[in-house]
Amino acid sequence: MIRIPFTIIGMYLSMVVFSQTKPAEDSLYKSKKLKVDEVNFVSGYYHQDGNNSAVTGGIGTEKLTDFANTIELKLSKYDRKFRKHNFSFEVGIDHYTSASSDKIDPHTISSASMSDTRFYPSASWSIQNGKRGTTIDMNASFSNEFDYTSIGIGTSFTKTSKNHNTVFTGKLQAYFDTWKVIYPIELRTVSGFRGESDDYPSAPRNSYSASLSLSQVINKKLQILLLAEPTYQSGLLATRYQRVYFTGGSVQAENLPDNRYKIPMGIRANYFIGDRVIIRSFYRYYIDNWGVKAHTADLEMPIKITPFVSVSPFYRFYKQIAADYFAPYGEHLISENYFTSDYDLSKFNSHFFGAGIRLAPPNGLLGVKNWSSLELRYGHYDRSNGLQSDILSLHLKFK
Repeated sequence: MIRIPFTIIGMYLSMVVFSQTKPAEDSLYKSKKLKVDEVNFVSGYYHQDGNNSAVTGGIGTEKLTDFANTIELKLSKYDRKFRKHNFSFEVGIDHYTSASSDKIDPHTISSASMSDTRFYPSASWSIQNGKRGTTIDMNASFSNEFDYTSIGIGTSFTKTSKNHNTVFTGKLQAYFDTWKVIYPIELRTVSGFRGESDDYPSAPRNSYSASLSLSQVINKKLQILLLAEPTYQSGLLATRYQRVYFTGGSVQAENLPDNRYKIPMGIRANYFIGDRVIIRSFYRYYIDNWGVKAHTADLEMPIKITPFVSVSPFYRFYKQIAADYFAPYGEHLISENYFTSDYDLSKFNSHFFGAGIRLAPPNGLLGVKNWSSLELRYGHYDRSNGLQSDILSLHLKFK
């Protein structure tokens, strides 16, 4: 029901150099069996609070908690042409509780919108050709919760130069979503149906995105990556259970255009200061056809305390210009065609800061040889309109 502004992302990259030569007779070669490369478990806890709930028109509690767990299994094998096939299977489960979403129908003691559980499996298959320096990937995903179902498909192509100093990646991704059109309780008769839990109409929302990135090693200490990720969305983009109050005191459900394009462009730079310190910096500029413009600056500095222990303090600054269709509680005009009081589309600045610690002893953690690493991260988010949140995540890797 509520779209959690929290994502736990695991990025696990592996490079394989092929030094084998093809045997004279293919019949003498036997394909290696499928083997487990690694298992990743990520668990996260998120808590937020604020006083600008979009469900109640831009005022009221935004208190929310989310507990998320994902487990990922990575396998690989080589085929007769010495290409590496990578298989990844991931299953995630989120459970949230939200005080604001229960205000969709404030007359109930507790409704289905008060809490929900999201289930989201995904799978990917890639073919890595070491001789040509190419990797082709295909992926599929599914997500389901009380009012929302999503099916995703995607593909990517990566080309690495012979000296491995230049990497180009192109990705295409599509999500086909269906979600129940739920109105606030007082507007359900106006919308033409009673809105019982099994009687909500459904509407589609489709998202199509591309990603183009170019990574270049400048020298032994500096690596640069350029990134562009255009996205187009169509369908029901307004959240109908979010109220909007007008200057005259009347109330309607949020209404927004049925299409949106987003154009983020960024640059990432990693600088190695000796063997113990890395400076990871990132800048992104964002613009869309709803009038939102934003700047993001991100800095992280992993520091090796010992060869097996590292800490990573980080900081991110974000500045956003409001969408053309946003106004606070009671300030919209009844003559407007599109309107929202969702503060995610307002003008604001935000700060996100915290640190992580990673343990990766060569003989495994706690004497478990296959337990290769443990990483614990904490971050605090502070937005200029009063929204605050905390996130704690744990990542365990087994190889």
